[in-house]
Order: sequence, then structure tokens, then C-alpha cells
Amino acid sequence: MADIFGIPVTTIGYIVIIAIIAVTLERLLSRYLSHFAKRIKLEPSASNNLVLTFRILILIFTVLAISSLGGVQAEWLLSVSAIGGAALGFASQKTLGNFIAGLFLLAARPFKVGDYVKIGTVEGIVEEITMNYTKVLTSGNNTVSVTNLQILDRDITNYLYESTKNYNLYCYTFEIGFDHSIPSEKLNQLFNQIFDSYSRILPRRPTCMLIRSTNADRVYLVYLYVDKPQDIFTLRPRIADEIFQRWDEERAKLKK
Repeated sequence: MADIFGIPVTTIGYIVIIAIIAVTLERLLSRYLSHFAKRIKLEPSASNNLVLTFRILILIFTVLAISSLGGVQAEWLLSVSAIGGAALGFASQKTLGNFIAGLFLLAARPFKVGDYVKIGTVEGIVEEITMNYTKVLTSGNNTVSVTNLQILDRDITNYLYESTKNYNLYCYTFEIGFDHSIPSEKLNQLFNQIFDSYSRILPRRPTCMLIRSTNADRVYLVYLYVDKPQDIFTLRPRIADEIFQRWDEERAKLKK
């Protein structure tokens, strides 16, 4: 049987068939994953990473299939070893862990781009979700990249309260504390006056609830409702400042 470059013609025929199957499978799978990503509204970067990952897997299996054919020279086996080494590098513990964690986040979807979340100590608006990292814009206008593997080990709070096709409502909560210099009735009046002033510009009136009271202080939990998560960056300190300003005014009146 004739050989080409030391490889039997039959083996070359099998290699061509495997290559055609691999190319066809790659095209079909890439097309399916692209449609799937659009259907679940996956970010473009995450979609590209997903397609690239499966292309690499198809390439690895194709090379392994070709290397299993008889009549392949030692140089081919060396090439397979080099690709296998690259595959092992790609599938290192950290990278593989982030990849699996990314797949889990895509399936579980504890948050999406645009949501206001708290991941461990990182708090802000989700800007991007990739197969390796999730990027969060904080109130300091900084973007923090958190690895997906770290996300699985941290507590996740998503402040999304209600969601429809065209509307999202976020309920952000924060604590605010006072001493006992002002009676509770007066303090409740103060809250109501300030919250009423914001009811005209917010989708829902803010509310509060007493969550802790000791001999030294009283702590309230404020519920802030917004439809634009970026408003949390400005409204939280603004409302807190107004509350404390009014509280200081009431304390000053009592001292006179």
C-alpha cells in the first residue's frame, strides 16, 4: 500500500474524514451555542468564551482521535504530546475551577448584568459576566473583578425586588442608628417627613423598621426602592445625611 510522508494512504483518508467531521461539528455547535446565548441573553464576552472553550475541546478530541490511528509517525505523537501539554495547562486547577464556576453561575443565574449586588464585601452594579470573572462597578466609580470561583465561596445578595419584561425594581436596605436623646414618636415623624418628600421621585416610598434597641442606641433598617440601580449610589448617602441633619436639629431644640 502506498505511503505519503511515511503514512499509509488509508490512514490519511481516515484523518481527512475525522477532520471533516470535526469542522462540521464545530460549525454546528458554534451556531447552536450562539443562538442559545442570545436566547438566555448571555453577555457577548461570555458567549465568545463559551464557544471558544468548546472549540478547544473539539480540537483536543480531534487530535486524540487522529493520534489513535495506526501508522502515525513519532513526529505526530510528539505533536499530540505538545497539544496535550497545552490542554493540561489550559485545564489547570484555577482555570478549570473558574470555568466550572462560570458555567454554574450561567446556569443558576443568581444575578445578571445591571443588577445591584453584594458579593462578600464587594458591593455595586454588575457590569460584565465572563467565564472567568464578574466585574462590579462600586460607588467609588471603581470596577472590581471577582473570579467566579471566589463568588461561589462568598455570600451573594441581589437587591432585585421585582422584575418584569420591561421593568426592574430594586430594594436596597441599609442600617442607621441613633441614641435615645429624641423620643421614638418624634423620630418616626422625622422619618415620615423625609420619606414623603422622596415618594414623588421614587417608584415606591421608602420605609424603615426598628431592628435593634439597646440602652445605648436604636438601629433602624431603611428600605430604599429604586428602578435604576445607579440611583443607590447617590440616594443612600443623601437620605442618610438628611435624616441625621434633621435629627441634629431636633436635638438642638431639646437643648434650648
